Amino acid sequence: MEAAAAPPSLRPHRSRSINPAPATRPGPKPRPWGLLGANRQANAVRCELPRRPEPRPLRASAMAEDGGDAGGAGRRKRLAVFVSGGGSNFRAIHEAALAGEVHGDVVALVTDKPGCGGAEYARSSGIPVVVFPKSKSAPEGVSVPELLDTLREHEVDFVLLAGYLKLIPAELVREFPRSILNIHPSLLPAFGGKGYYGLKVHKAVVASGARYSGPTVHFVDEHYDTGKTLAQRVVPVFADDTPELLAARVLHEEHQVYVEAVAALCEDRIVWREDGVPLIKSQLNPDVYL
Repeated sequence: MEAAAAPPSLRPHRSRSINPAPATRPGPKPRPWGLLGANRQANAVRCELPRRPEPRPLRASAMAEDGGDAGGAGRRKRLAVFVSGGGSNFRAIHEAALAGEVHGDVVALVTDKPGCGGAEYARSSGIPVVVFPKSKSAPEGVSVPELLDTLREHEVDFVLLAGYLKLIPAELVREFPRSILNIHPSLLPAFGGKGYYGLKVHKAVVASGARYSGPTVHFVDEHYDTGKTLAQRVVPVFADDTPELLAARVLHEEHQVYVEAVAALCEDRIVWREDGVPLIKSQLNPDVYL
């Protein structure tokens, strides 16, 4: 037997709207997507997102026991930088160290291309250059054990990858646990992994239709671009962008966010949450994590 239909007044009300209006995020009105770049302002280099609430202090019980001490930077840290090209991030870090913005010193430059711009800059700055790995084009290169011995001789505290295109050996990752950083020109985990480097990343971003991109600083594990994220910056992708234009805006942010992350590393302001996520302690308020 079929149930009797409920009177119209008792039937549940159902919206006739097929596409209800989506929820909107508070903040400034976003840039119209169809607007081309003729009138771009100088500050368009950085994406001005709505102001986020002030970060809340985390409970001590939520942090791992090996957290750093923002006020206990101690001695200047010794840094080894790995490059394969021009090394603009390497230069930014070195210049920041010379200016006192980074509590550390670059004591060695490792490269797989001894004639690259990064290696030339290191030599002109009096920084020892180590070629790794050994190859037909670089017969003077060292082996993995020799590389580790060289880093130990220089008493290296942290390893920084700045456009180094080779996969880091597992032995090096084990030698420097939670002590190797890399910068990647996309918002990982998007557009990362083997084969995603340089302009290839920005071509893929533009072709995908993504509206935002930006650099990611992350810790290094034994795979390409899969280590834990430490810091990111966001830049807009404009409707008329080319990979080259996008690359320039992302690179501008790379130089800033990488220096800030390295400064936090050298000042022992990085702590590890119990679930393995690294956070940066605020320099102004050690009870706040960025």
